[in-house]
Amino acid sequence: MTSNLTSEEQAAAAAVERSAATSQLRFATAGSVDDGKSTLVGRLLHDSKSVLADQLEAVAHASRSRGQEVPDLALLTDGLRAEREQGITIDVAYRYFATPKRRFILADTPGHVQYTRNMVTGASTAELAVVLVDARNGVVEQTRRHAAVAALLRVPHVVLAVNKMDLVDYAEPVFAAIAAEFTTYAASLGVPEITAIPISALAGDNVVTPSANMDWYGGPTVLEHLETVPVGTDPSQDPARFPVQYVIRPQTAEHPDYRGYAGQIASGVLRVGDAVTVLPSGRTSTITGIDALGAMVDVAWAPQSVTVTLADDLDISRGDLIAPSDHAPETTQDVAATVCHLHDRPLRVGDRVLLKHTTRTMKAIIKDIPSRLTLADLSHHPAPGELAANDIGRVVLRTSEPLALDAYEESRRTGSFLLIDPADGTTLTAGMAGDSFAASADGAEAARDDEGWDF
Repeated sequence: MTSNLTSEEQAAAAAVERSAATSQLRFATAGSVDDGKSTLVGRLLHDSKSVLADQLEAVAHASRSRGQEVPDLALLTDGLRAEREQGITIDVAYRYFATPKRRFILADTPGHVQYTRNMVTGASTAELAVVLVDARNGVVEQTRRHAAVAALLRVPHVVLAVNKMDLVDYAEPVFAAIAAEFTTYAASLGVPEITAIPISALAGDNVVTPSANMDWYGGPTVLEHLETVPVGTDPSQDPARFPVQYVIRPQTAEHPDYRGYAGQIASGVLRVGDAVTVLPSGRTSTITGIDALGAMVDVAWAPQSVTVTLADDLDISRGDLIAPSDHAPETTQDVAATVCHLHDRPLRVGDRVLLKHTTRTMKAIIKDIPSRLTLADLSHHPAPGELAANDIGRVVLRTSEPLALDAYEESRRTGSFLLIDPADGTTLTAGMAGDSFAASADGAEAARDDEGWDF
């Protein structure tokens, strides 16, 4: 904790940190086709006693109908009919389970190249990514692609699970070579922490219980690592960001002049007495009260949902951002970002879109697409003109209003945004403000102005 908190505030924040660290972990699985992601997830659920009897019986029945004598644990996550028929994962499958030490939210993501956008969806909020590799095939292009996506999304912890070790006679040299190659590649992308674990999801080796077949490995099992990996950060280390979601004006006899601003603290700590700036207007005031679940408190921190009152009656509405005056983000209408295009319709220069950032939505124009990233070798294809589904590239946007946007590397919450089709509300693109892990191409001047959307 930093010294600007009182001892009581430090103790309260520390308690919240401990609770967050021991209560919940969001993680995603990724890897190439047939590396065994769904089987690993099924093994985790089965061996941690997180599968109900009727679910297991349904899986056993489905397996028998396919001619399999042993229940196919992958069917615990592959729930779509097309997934079961083809034996592949198509959509992101979310599963919830718990052990005595921690609760988990798990996103099992597809391995096919055409479903890279689904992997982005699953990993966007993950604190850990498990990247599987088939021990027989080693690191392949899709492995590198998923490692690069995890790095782009600033996932703080990455686990390399070298699967199907039973098919290579549990050979330590095979594991060591794959671990060394992947670690070198991921480290070059800026992944801060990489843990390599040899497993057999089908046989259960090193998933929940230690393997008797790999006595040369002395590290944790997958579940042990998931239960003990540090989660959460010290909220006092980040600048406070409070996107306003709703303005509360009861205008009753009991509260005739009450004006509160409700929302979820995106990062940092808010305290009564803090000098704050409201963006994009730039007006300043002081926090006079914080209401957390009906109780007035002197301090609140991310990710609490609170209502804040200010000393001055300012024109504040949904989408405005309240931030400390000495650490307020800059506002801009020109946004350079790394994006992953999610829609089947290409994103092109000149497209008119809606940009959604926290609780704020505004019009924007795609002014330039300087480059498309080739994840196999991290090279930039200059001036592609458009981004197709699953493409990752650089874009330059012009917004209709000033936007208070942090760099994604500084804040995953206030540095991210979505591009939306203004005609039907379809999500088109996920964006991360600022530079990617690789050297970004220089943004060119705007290609053209569009009538009615020239900001």
